[in-house]
Amino acid sequence: MLKGINPLLNADVLYALRAMGHGDDLIICDTNFPADSIARQTRLGRLLRIDNCTAAEAAAAVLSLYPLDSFVDDAAGRMEIVGNASEVPPVQQEVQAVIDEAEGRSWPMVGIERYAFYERAKQAYCVIQSGERRFYGCFAFRKGVIPPDAG
Repeated sequence: MLKGINPLLNADVLYALRAMGHGDDLIICDTNFPADSIARQTRLGRLLRIDNCTAAEAAAAVLSLYPLDSFVDDAAGRMEIVGNASEVPPVQQEVQAVIDEAEGRSWPMVGIERYAFYERAKQAYCVIQSGERRFYGCFAFRKGVIPPDAG
């Protein structure tokens, strides 16, 4: 346990968050996502886990340390519902609220078609599987920068 760091963030996840650079993608996915097979194709090459929590709880933990990329329009993405791309289910609404809270402003997620999401995930730095059991609890986050201290 470390002071000031969300206890959901285990050593493997903290390592990945620290190792990632500006423009690297991170995937948070639900329990139905083909996480292991896709994670093997990422830069890290293995699956990370934050068990026993929802996607929103995992996203809140990650976004407590991880800045989103303000230089692109797709820094936060959600897997679209097959056959109803415009629907935003409760699991995605919850993560949207987490993003807005973490960034201190409205930061809309873009929808990503299911197979396009799989391809983005394969190109990501890492995949973190949460304990989320609701469908479409899959999200992509692109890392931004932390500016230097003023002075």
